[in-house]
Amino acid sequence: MRWVTCEFEGEERVGLIVGDDVHLHDRGPSLLEVIDGGELAEVAARLRRSPSDVLPLESCHLVSPLPRPPSVRDTIGFLDHVRGCRRAYGRDPHLEEVWYQVPAFYFGNPSSVLGPYDEVPMAPGSRWFDFELEVGAVIGRTGRDLGLRAAQEAIVGYTLFCDWTARDLQRLDTAMGIGQGKGKDSGLTLGPWLVTAEEIADSVRDGALDLEIWASVNGQEIARGTLAGMDWTFAEIVSYVSRGTDLRPGDVIGSGTLPGGCLLEHLTGDPDTFDRWLRPGDVVSLGGDLLGRTEQRVVPGVPVHRLRSGF
Repeated sequence: MRWVTCEFEGEERVGLIVGDDVHLHDRGPSLLEVIDGGELAEVAARLRRSPSDVLPLESCHLVSPLPRPPSVRDTIGFLDHVRGCRRAYGRDPHLEEVWYQVPAFYFGNPSSVLGPYDEVPMAPGSRWFDFELEVGAVIGRTGRDLGLRAAQEAIVGYTLFCDWTARDLQRLDTAMGIGQGKGKDSGLTLGPWLVTAEEIADSVRDGALDLEIWASVNGQEIARGTLAGMDWTFAEIVSYVSRGTDLRPGDVIGSGTLPGGCLLEHLTGDPDTFDRWLRPGDVVSLGGDLLGRTEQRVVPGVPVHRLRSGF
């Protein structure tokens, strides 16, 4: 099943993709509420049989399938992404032992979620604006301290995930040593739809999700690869993040960036003179097997209110 949230007649409506159409639910529950109620199969059967409205998929105004997820965590499932970023900044790409012990993650901002075709404002004050090519796993049931099998079974589906990053602001964050801050706070894309886990069950090989994903900027492909190369599987990641805390339906957990799937990893020379950072007017697209395609235009950000330090 592929689920969407569509703006229709001034409201956000849940929809199920059937062929080239979207079968819309009547006014009422959000996709999050349908997931939380464990009603995906029941609602899908009803929408196939007697939808409230039917629209061509190509004409739907799709927003994020989960416009307001309860929480967002982004992990580093691909260690080659970290190595690539270190090389770009002229650092030793060798990773310390801790990187192999647990999957690193940080909390994203659920209030910054964008739809798959929304404009993306540059982060205020940033000149080194970047995207990151990822996939998000969506939790479908409450769970805590999950083993690997239970963790995999807790995933209801997957969606494309773009982690917009202000690399210059991120440098300030990391210099203080307390984790991600304003470098990761201004935008996060989910969509265009949620594809359910059973829909892509045939793509799971030895616990890894073997789906190809890609990214382009202004029509030029930047990266392409498969999630099968993740150093940490989604089951391992979900199991780890569930330690000592409840995961809830609708929580989103990012895969981490596909190696090469951001502009930073293609940096050469001085970041201040690097001419490939995103600028207003640039169009970024992500795509993936069964996951659909996003297309978003970068637009100017708002001016910053200067602090006493001048920044």
